[in-house]
Amino acid sequence: MAKILKIYPDNPQENLLDEVVRTLKNGGIIIYPSDTVYALGCNIFDIRAMEKLAQIKKVKLEKAHFSIICNDLSHLSQFTKPIDTSIFRLLKNNIPGPFTFILEASKSLPLAYKGKKTVGIRVPDHHIPQLIVEKLGHPIASTSIKDDDDVIEYSTDPELIAEKYNNLVDIVIDCGYGDNVPSTIVDLTSGEPEILRQGKGEI
Repeated sequence: MAKILKIYPDNPQENLLDEVVRTLKNGGIIIYPSDTVYALGCNIFDIRAMEKLAQIKKVKLEKAHFSIICNDLSHLSQFTKPIDTSIFRLLKNNIPGPFTFILEASKSLPLAYKGKKTVGIRVPDHHIPQLIVEKLGHPIASTSIKDDDDVIEYSTDPELIAEKYNNLVDIVIDCGYGDNVPSTIVDLTSGEPEILRQGKGEI
């Protein structure tokens, strides 16, 4: 049964953030707010947690495209191949922000990402995921919460989200209503930015 933690970005309670980080370290799945929609997240280095995340999304782990949530650009060299100055400048000018950047993957990706040629990197402009990653000491794997509803594609009410995912996740961070517009996906693998999905935010 999911535990609901009310954490507010302007004054986040240290003990509640510590509980979230402990849960991630122990292989738990969390639902957290971002600068776009609410998302599912887990420890990127825990293969079982990654498999559970894939199960929730009803995809095979090797076919899953989970973003890597960072709190700044310092993890790029660990997860992506070297990038040129113009791409780095573009990233620097748009991070943090509502963007998922597709970059060429390096060989030192965590086990669950092995064999992937590209990887989506995201630095949300939201205090809560930034603090979680900072306290955890490394990025988390993430995927948006999408509805089967034809009218409302993304759930915005954390209480309804908690109800739906009650038996599937360990913690739901309630930060009030979320947005219903996902991140803009920008492919940078060719050296020129290509918008794969226009969401929130303009490059």
